[in-house]
Amino acid sequence: MSAILSSLLDTDAYKLHMQQAVFHHYPEAEVVAEFHSRNDEDLLPLMGQIEAQLRRAGRLRLSREEANFLAQRPFLSRDYIEHLSHKPLDASLLEVHEQEGRLSVRVSGLWQDVILWEIPILATISEMRNRFRYPQLGVAEALARLDQKIDRLQENLSADEMAEFKLIDFGTRRRFSRAVQDAVVGRLQERLPAFCGTSNYMLAQKYQLPAVGTQAHEWFQAHQQLGFALEQSQRAALTTWLDEFHDHLGIALTDCITMDAFLRDFDFELASRYQGLRHDSGDPVVWGEKAIAHYQRLGIDPRSKMLVFSDGLDLDKAVALFRHFRGRINTSFGIGTHLTCDLPGASPMNIVFKLVECNGGPVAKISDSAGKTLCRDAEFIRRLRQAFQLSL
Repeated sequence: MSAILSSLLDTDAYKLHMQQAVFHHYPEAEVVAEFHSRNDEDLLPLMGQIEAQLRRAGRLRLSREEANFLAQRPFLSRDYIEHLSHKPLDASLLEVHEQEGRLSVRVSGLWQDVILWEIPILATISEMRNRFRYPQLGVAEALARLDQKIDRLQENLSADEMAEFKLIDFGTRRRFSRAVQDAVVGRLQERLPAFCGTSNYMLAQKYQLPAVGTQAHEWFQAHQQLGFALEQSQRAALTTWLDEFHDHLGIALTDCITMDAFLRDFDFELASRYQGLRHDSGDPVVWGEKAIAHYQRLGIDPRSKMLVFSDGLDLDKAVALFRHFRGRINTSFGIGTHLTCDLPGASPMNIVFKLVECNGGPVAKISDSAGKTLCRDAEFIRRLRQAFQLSL
């Protein structure tokens, strides 16, 4: 069976960006991360082939051309790229087995090694499942559906709106297949002047696009067990990120401990230095209004900042948000599943790969969407809520 992954760069940009920060600041931190499926779908018949694909991915190496491409990023350091070249995906950290009648994938080890596995695991499981469930579907069907969406977008947006509407591909983790994502990115670049980047480093290299992404929830979660007082952990994550990247990669994820708790930590200094914020849970309009009001309270012109929306978006939702906030603050829209796994008759997977432990202790996310909270330790959730002044 053909390989699902063919390049170490076939991953989301924020995994490499976070790995560099971990490599420099927390090289000894140890973590555990686990795969979770929110679908009631039996993946066990595919377990052997999924494991074989993942162990095959462990043999991938960074090519000289890929290393040179990374070296052109002003925020990626030479020592980090050298490290990635010599220590890529470590398949010995993988545990793939059956647990309580479901597929279990668990990765444990040094954080700097575990961090790279999330996207390969999710993309592999998604594509392997789709190969067997929808063998009749592929690139042609995906592009036909995409062309319909682009036609509708061009009909609905004026020329001025189209020039301002910023669209980003965030579709690697739950894509229908690698070939479909590749074709979708190519078609978007061909047809949409509003298309301004991809989260996928391999496709960024192929199409000469910006590779977009900063940090994920795991960055904030791990700081809950990295030696900081719990109530200071979010601020530590924000400041350490700035220490690593300075004036680059300045979009902050806001919903690890709810937007309200985030804003209490996001003081004038941080708000001035970060270029903007990313939305990933809760009502996006309410969230955006809170962000604008916060900038205004701090005396910062919201029009100098960026809001990145990335929670379950499709083009219609993105356009509605664009028009709501247009002229008040800059916006961009990261769309994943609804671009790279939207084929007629195909149901996308709802899968995640999340950090569950750091340095032997639990970590948690208290999302603005209840269904996205993930932690098995009720006492730790209680302590986290207390530390961040949330209702118990």
